[in-house]
Amino acid sequence: MRIWLPLIATCLGTFLLLVYSTIVTVAMPDIGTALGADFGSLQWVVDVYTLALAGLLLGMGSLGDVLGRNRLYLAGLGLFALASLGCGLAGNVTVLILARAVQGIAGAAMFATLVPLIGSVYSGHRKGIAFAVWGAVAGAAAGLGNIAGGVLTQFLSWPWMFYGGAPLALLTLALSAAVLPAEQRGRSAVDYPGILTFSLAATGFTFGIISGGEQGWGSMRALCGFAAGILALLAFRYTQRRSAHPMFDLGLLRKPGFNGTLLAAFGYYLAGFGGLPVLSLWLEGSARLDALSTALVLTVQPLVFFATSGLLGSRLHQLAPRLSLGGGTVLVGIGALAWMFARDGSWPSLLAGLILTGAGAGLVSPVLPAIAMAAAPASRSGVASAAANCARQIGLTLGIAVLTSVFHQYGAERTTGLHAAALLAGLIGLGAGALACRLLRPRATGPSSGPRSPAGGPPTTRSASGTPPNTSGGARWSLSPRWRARSAR
Repeated sequence: MRIWLPLIATCLGTFLLLVYSTIVTVAMPDIGTALGADFGSLQWVVDVYTLALAGLLLGMGSLGDVLGRNRLYLAGLGLFALASLGCGLAGNVTVLILARAVQGIAGAAMFATLVPLIGSVYSGHRKGIAFAVWGAVAGAAAGLGNIAGGVLTQFLSWPWMFYGGAPLALLTLALSAAVLPAEQRGRSAVDYPGILTFSLAATGFTFGIISGGEQGWGSMRALCGFAAGILALLAFRYTQRRSAHPMFDLGLLRKPGFNGTLLAAFGYYLAGFGGLPVLSLWLEGSARLDALSTALVLTVQPLVFFATSGLLGSRLHQLAPRLSLGGGTVLVGIGALAWMFARDGSWPSLLAGLILTGAGAGLVSPVLPAIAMAAAPASRSGVASAAANCARQIGLTLGIAVLTSVFHQYGAERTTGLHAAALLAGLIGLGAGALACRLLRPRATGPSSGPRSPAGGPPTTRSASGTPPNTSGGARWSLSPRWRARSAR
């Protein structure tokens, strides 16, 4: 049991930070009544957490690689506990929004360091099991957030959503400090211009997405957000090309496999979890369910997710990434399309889509971090995993903003709005999955080039024993012998 205590510590932190990305969705009416907040302010109670999380994730991954992932994770947990207590004690909506922003900053520090921490503790077969368990927890937490919010709001009150987070974060902090091994510092130089420019770019795009969903995609706020994101992204590219110690290796973006991993992360989270607020609104509107009943219906998805990950998690690493990542994302897209068969007032008509999206996400999530880390050197594994998580978080943000906007455009309680949102989510899931399958395909090699790495990287050579060396310095262990044999062919 002691062997798995570090995994328990990291999974608790993962569950905590991802549950709080969606936990307040069902409780917004109660928060508005208690604090006298209008709809726009309530939207920012939800969105500011996502904004901070997505905007700072990659920069926090770079800081973790430099300063030590253990230190950054523990600092994030402590800050998260304080911010959660501040959210529960907030006497007005402005204070609540500020406390949620601090929660998001702390969550970014935690999220960016979790995967490399697991990779540094476990090896061999245990590492595959650890990543499968972590992926299951990470994938299901977003779905469980709505459920936890509904239950706590129904039986207690909205501040208890945050009061419960503070002691859980402190418990996780104490356990993590006791069981996670101390780390040496990584690279000596911190690429502060790279961290700043990328954080501004991600924040600008996320702000534009959120504002577009709220005020329309041609609104001044949305256009300013996108313009700021583009300018900051150009500045980030400039700094990375001229930095002696760049935060992010731009060469990773020339690897088809790495791009396929990012695309799958973006597509499956958008199609599978970005539509949950729409389903929640439809269930409370057209189906006339209360918050608790809505939460129970949505529970189907995480239950199927856990069942899929639990039954197949250790075997998924034996599949080619195009089948687990690409195929799972395609299945999520099919599940989203199944919501188009929903009938007015009939909550059972959603079950098929919830089952399929849960099963598809259960195929993707357990192997996503390992495949992302395999594309980067060990010294940059934090940035690689943070990039995959950043793509996943931006997919969730875009999904919530766009799908909710489409739903309201057709009438907030009309089934036609649900059908339109489901169609869009399904097409994005199918398209992202199909393209990821293509990008993650083993590359044909010539006689002089040798086999390519599974993540779409440069050709590898063989050692005297005939085993491909770990040219990436990353997690080659995560890719099965069957996949390596296919790549060699």
